[in-house]
Amino acid sequence: MRNKLITAVAVLTLGASLAVAAVHEGGWGNHEGKGRGEYSEKLAQKLNLTDAQKQQLADLEKNFREQNASFLQSFRQNRQDYRAAMKAGDTAKADSLKATLESQRAQMKQLRDAQDVKISSILTPEQRAQWQQLKAERAARHQSKQ
Repeated sequence: MRNKLITAVAVLTLGASLAVAAVHEGGWGNHEGKGRGEYSEKLAQKLNLTDAQKQQLADLEKNFREQNASFLQSFRQNRQDYRAAMKAGDTAKADSLKATLESQRAQMKQLRDAQDVKISSILTPEQRAQWQQLKAERAARHQSKQ
C-alpha cells in the first residue's frame, strides 16, 4: 500500500507539473477519456497564461520529455514489472525491484523539483500562487480517493 501511495504521489507530482507545461494541442494523448491537451488548455485558462508563456511551457515540457525519455520509460517498465510480480506473488522479484523503484522515485522527485523551478520562473507571482493552490487542491482530491 505504501509503495502504491509513493508511486501515486510521484506520478501525480510529475503529471500535475507537466500538465501545466503541456499547453499545446495534443500535448499528451488521452487519459480517462479526456485529452491532456484539453486539460492543459483549461489549466492555462485558469492561470491566464499569455501565448508567450504557453509556448515557453510547451518548449520546456518538450525538452523535459526528450531529455528524460529513457529514464521515464525505465521507471514505467520497472513499476509495471513490480506490479506484475506482486500480482503473481513473486515476492523475490518484487523485493529486488523495490530498491530500484525507490531510487527512481527519488530521482523523479529531483527532476520534478527542477522542472517546477523552471515552470515557476515563467509564471508571474500571481500565477505561481494560483498554480500552487491548484496543485494542492489536486493532491487533496487524489488523497481523498485513496
